[in-house]
Amino acid sequence: MVAGSIAEDVAMAVPAELLWKGAFSPDASTVQKAFAGMVDAVEFDGDGGPGSLVTMKFGPGAMGEATLLKSRLVARDHAARVISRDEVVVEGGAAATQLRSQAVRVKVVPAGEGACVAKVTVEYERLDGAALLPEDQAKLVKGYVGLVKKAEANLAARPGEFA
Repeated sequence: MVAGSIAEDVAMAVPAELLWKGAFSPDASTVQKAFAGMVDAVEFDGDGGPGSLVTMKFGPGAMGEATLLKSRLVARDHAARVISRDEVVVEGGAAATQLRSQAVRVKVVPAGEGACVAKVTVEYERLDGAALLPEDQAKLVKGYVGLVKKAEANLAARPGEFA
């Protein structure tokens, strides 16, 4: 049962293929480079494909009070540039104490030369079954938007490392 869904389109100043290859790679070291400065470590338990467990350890204060994000990769569609994760658990922070479950889907869509849009959707269920307050929804999606914006900055600064 999903209590709520939040969707946000994030304009990015990097090509869709570059964002996809960097931030959503099946290689942990590539993902860690894409999120450098925000994520201190990325670990995959599995081959990086569906069913793999992914752990991202955040640097001190990089994501507010959140220290860790764990998730299970449900699907990675390279042709459509869509990635889905469920069993998302965030350790630390106020939202983490309110949620029973989270699932995240990101679709990367070309938006002209050298640009794309990351379509971020977060579905969640609160412990009490109610919807999050609007300000808590904004905080929840802000974390995921912050991650893709950090990847954008790193990819724009060093595109050759991800080509």
